Amino acid sequence: MPSSKPREPRLSHDRRILLMALAAALPGAFISLIFLWTGDYTPKVQWTLTVLIGAFCLGFAFALRERVILPLQTLSNLLAALGEGDFSIRARGARGGDPLGEVMIEVNTLVETLRHQRLDALEATTLLRKVMAEIEVAVFTFDEGRELTFVNRAGARLLAQPSERLLGRRAEELGLEDCLDGEAPRVINTAFPGGVGRWEIRRSLFRQGGRPHELLVLSDLSQPLREEERQAFQRLIRVIGHEMNNSLAPIKSIAGSLSTIVERDPPPSDWRDDMERGLAVIASRAESLSRFMSAYARLARLPPPKLAPIDIVAIVDRVTTLEKGHNIQIAGGPALAIQGDSDQLEQLLINLLRNAVDAVRETGGAVRVGWQRLPGSSPPAMELWVEDEGPGLSNTGNLFVPFFTTKPGGSGIGLLLSRQIAEAHGGSLMLQNRDDRVGCRASLRLPLQAAMPSRMEAAG
Repeated sequence: MPSSKPREPRLSHDRRILLMALAAALPGAFISLIFLWTGDYTPKVQWTLTVLIGAFCLGFAFALRERVILPLQTLSNLLAALGEGDFSIRARGARGGDPLGEVMIEVNTLVETLRHQRLDALEATTLLRKVMAEIEVAVFTFDEGRELTFVNRAGARLLAQPSERLLGRRAEELGLEDCLDGEAPRVINTAFPGGVGRWEIRRSLFRQGGRPHELLVLSDLSQPLREEERQAFQRLIRVIGHEMNNSLAPIKSIAGSLSTIVERDPPPSDWRDDMERGLAVIASRAESLSRFMSAYARLARLPPPKLAPIDIVAIVDRVTTLEKGHNIQIAGGPALAIQGDSDQLEQLLINLLRNAVDAVRETGGAVRVGWQRLPGSSPPAMELWVEDEGPGLSNTGNLFVPFFTTKPGGSGIGLLLSRQIAEAHGGSLMLQNRDDRVGCRASLRLPLQAAMPSRMEAAG
């Protein structure tokens, strides 16, 4: 094989500029020297002019070299500073109307833009690190080799080690290998060095420095569930205690009064009437307490719905037929079908209609019921609404509070039970005052099954 000769080094850019400047001046200087030395001049004049011509040629050549090389060196220093992350250097003498000045202006603008972007990135990174450090969720990041690259304060507490000892270790060494495998999100019951309980696992992929990384988030579900359970028990005890005291206090008082009557010797002449009235009150309060406990048991034991195809027109016809005491107007709607529990949905609609009928007894207004397909909803859904012309809602904040009622003899669970039925069917129930006139509008939204056969026509 022929040996390759070493490549000769090329002249640098500044030397090429100098040589080209000298080459440009050389013809004129050479001709001038020919006329000078062939002319009738004294040697003193010849040598003086020769030196002057040579000095001018060299001086302008070196000046041209500096004018070209100095801005390039300035740009090189700026780019080197940018490469090292220093955005404080600027090019001086940048002015418009000059091609080289325009380059300097653009470079200065680029440096300022990069400085702002770096500052924003540093501030965002600092904020993110503070947020990650303060949240009570364990966060880990692993590289493609499943080595830990980041852990927040909650994650270090979960593994019961400082983050300095955790970084760089593999997932199997930390006991997190199972969390990186399997489907996510999911909930597991397991024990870590820093905690035991139920944990929700979430994972996602991201890239850092061009390399794939995996983000692992472990959320402790035990503490929030225990807190919710504690608050639920507190509310339950408060409601049951209040209702039982309302019944037991008068029973205790009347029983004491009756005991005093019995102990009298001789008893008063009307003791039998007092005994009958007292026992009647005790029986009434006991019956009220029994109704309360039965209502609560019914609320707590709502069975899951038995789904079957339901025709909206048919269920509205059946329920409105039951309310014979008031003329309910059926506004109707399109032929729609849903998957649901007929008994539960009928009970829901009965509750809504009875509330509307009770409301219009005070005003003598009308009650209307209708339904429609919700346009643009995904998945397809429908709305069944009940409107009344009653006095409206005075306190919307207590509508779904258990055992809260404004009707005499009401149990206070009708609306709450209705909302539970709606949510068990994947829908929602909302009550609000009407905008067009005085009254209330109850809106039940449920997912649609499919269009019913064309033989089913809308009512009204």
